[in-house]
Amino acid sequence: MSEYRFFKMWRRYLMWFAHENVDFRYAEMQSILSMLNIPIKFVEKPCVNKPYWIVEFPTEDCIKKVASRSVLLKNCIELWSRATTAERLHSNLKNALINSSGKWIIPENSIENISDTHICPRELLLACSDDRKSFKVEVETFCKHFTMKEKVDKIENFSYLPLHGPVKLKNPDITLAYLEFYGVDPNNVPDQPHDLFFGKWVADGQRELIQTHSLKKRQFIGNTSMDAQLSLIMANQAQVNTGLIILDPFVGSGSLFIAAAHFGAYVWGSDIDFMMLHARSRPTRVGQKVRTEEESIKSNMKHYGTESRYLDVVVSDFSLTNWRGDLKFDAIITDPPYGVREPTERIGIDRENYELSDEHLVNHVPSKVDYGLPHLYSDLLNFAAKHLEIGRRLVCWYPLVREEYKEKQLPSHPCLKLIANSEQVLSKLTARRLLTYEKVSDEVPNMPVDPNAGTHSFREKYFSMGETTRRERKEKKAEDMAAYGLRQFQDIINDVS
Repeated sequence: MSEYRFFKMWRRYLMWFAHENVDFRYAEMQSILSMLNIPIKFVEKPCVNKPYWIVEFPTEDCIKKVASRSVLLKNCIELWSRATTAERLHSNLKNALINSSGKWIIPENSIENISDTHICPRELLLACSDDRKSFKVEVETFCKHFTMKEKVDKIENFSYLPLHGPVKLKNPDITLAYLEFYGVDPNNVPDQPHDLFFGKWVADGQRELIQTHSLKKRQFIGNTSMDAQLSLIMANQAQVNTGLIILDPFVGSGSLFIAAAHFGAYVWGSDIDFMMLHARSRPTRVGQKVRTEEESIKSNMKHYGTESRYLDVVVSDFSLTNWRGDLKFDAIITDPPYGVREPTERIGIDRENYELSDEHLVNHVPSKVDYGLPHLYSDLLNFAAKHLEIGRRLVCWYPLVREEYKEKQLPSHPCLKLIANSEQVLSKLTARRLLTYEKVSDEVPNMPVDPNAGTHSFREKYFSMGETTRRERKEKKAEDMAAYGLRQFQDIINDVS
């Protein structure tokens, strides 16, 4: 063993992610690790083109805590062997059976960040050799399908492992996992896998919450209700936890309430849309003509058993804050309107020197004017700087035109530090970014409108691009028709001649 060097033994794991919302993966995971105060070591540098991380944690309990929160994590296994060929994988496992060092061993000339020849301690394998513990082996492939017979043949190749207990396919004591990764391009699948992994299943992520909290299962939804997966990601990035008080100042139908309350927070919200908050707006579901009496934010929370964490919602104009100056929140999670599917409005009137007489004041319904994105995001960041506790977070969406995006133009505030910035592509031309800010100072200055807080009118750009696209399509269609007519005319000339 002189050719190997030893290093301190942490538990090594393969974290296997769902290959969607890839740009959110690192931000969600770092938020969870920071919230739970769990250290991590990367055996290999994470790559967005791979749906897995190879990492080390001090204990198995650490990875179970992480898995209990993440919705992007599919599962994690205690890694026994990783290799780029099946021969190397089995060789590593056989060498592990004689590795009595109690530690992972690495060749002296091992290339940095490559674990192809790392050998695990035999204690990991022997811990599963109890003849009283049932087991099964699962085969999972990424970007390639195998028949059941082919999977069984792969399982048979591990017959040399010291597994003495009975095989039990349903609810065994031990689940072993064999995974093959064939890349992420389904149109160019190689004959042999890029990477192979083998180890003991430890925990699943929270993927089932996506179906549990699906919008299809809720009584009350709106035009822009946030889908379950993104709502849960936002709650994780806001580090929502039991007993915290969360605010959504643009609450709408309350989708973000569901995710925050699931993780134990008390939720409070506001919105300028009276009709939405009282479930009197036009129904969103196809075929539904009127909303029912049962539809409300509170009924949604009652459906999920979190009604006790619902504080209230208030009809109010965010630009005219009605919150007490010394009131503090543990997190602000919100999706402001962009002026496309939902209007950006605040109370106001375009007429100058307008006064309301006392006799009309009682039954007066305030008029509304456009709430431009620069003012909206400046108000939001100023509010967060004043009403967040130190170290707590604001998580919000920000719309943009992709070709115009520059990080330095994102909304900013001297009391808030931007710690995560992930993109969700909406179309070829537009996107929105999930911004996570952390409050770092209580020295709140009286900030004017942030010059970077919406350097463009997203709504105007959105619709102008739509007009441009429609015009380009119309012109292209006319060109195609003209070319088709020319070809037809040429065919007629050829026939005559």
